[in-house]
Amino acid sequence: MKVLLFVPLLLILLIPQQTPTSNPSLVEVVSYKWAPARRTMENADAGGIVPPASAMIPQNKNFARNVRMNEPAGVRDPNADTVDGRSAELEKAVQQSRAPKTTTVDGFSYRAKIRNTSQKGIEILFWEYRFFDPLAPETLTRHQFLCGVDIRSGKDKELEGFNITAPSNVVSADTLAKGIKSPVQEKIVINRVEYSDGSIWQRPDWSLKEVKASYERALNSPWVPGMCKPL
Repeated sequence: MKVLLFVPLLLILLIPQQTPTSNPSLVEVVSYKWAPARRTMENADAGGIVPPASAMIPQNKNFARNVRMNEPAGVRDPNADTVDGRSAELEKAVQQSRAPKTTTVDGFSYRAKIRNTSQKGIEILFWEYRFFDPLAPETLTRHQFLCGVDIRSGKDKELEGFNITAPSNVVSADTLAKGIKSPVQEKIVINRVEYSDGSIWQRPDWSLKEVKASYERALNSPWVPGMCKPL
């Protein structure tokens, strides 16, 4: 399923998309909440290990090195058979074995339960969790997410995104002075919906170009089943 969801996400950038419609998205927000959360992430393979300088063997001389550059793929590097080469490989293996396989990250879980009220399935959702001070609109904080989903007509789905960025802590002095119990208000905004029939709905004042860089970065990051990717 992960592969099936990844393919349409990738095609957004590779294939010209149908012009989004201005009709309602027909996505109903049922509920939403956020909370501090902790996630365990898998580490990439240990890298950055600098091996010692290669021994000066005949194959490292300029002419021989240029010849080796034109050799077909798969030909063994002669440096690997030197004492220094073998030592570097052993050192790399030791460091990788000692490196932690996972990392615990503290952050925040942003959830939104939505309902598909359209007559067609939903495959991709761009949405955001907003925090804002009603008396100071400039304090708006947005946490945007991308989800590969399979939501059939009339069905509900709980979306979850994890981000190390905290909800907005900015509150205006006027709001505090008026004693408003919950000065920071919250809201879920649906930015773009891609349906199973190829049609697209997009919020008129939102553009995919707005998140192009973070979108490409999200596609290159590991996919966690059941989780939306932060943008």
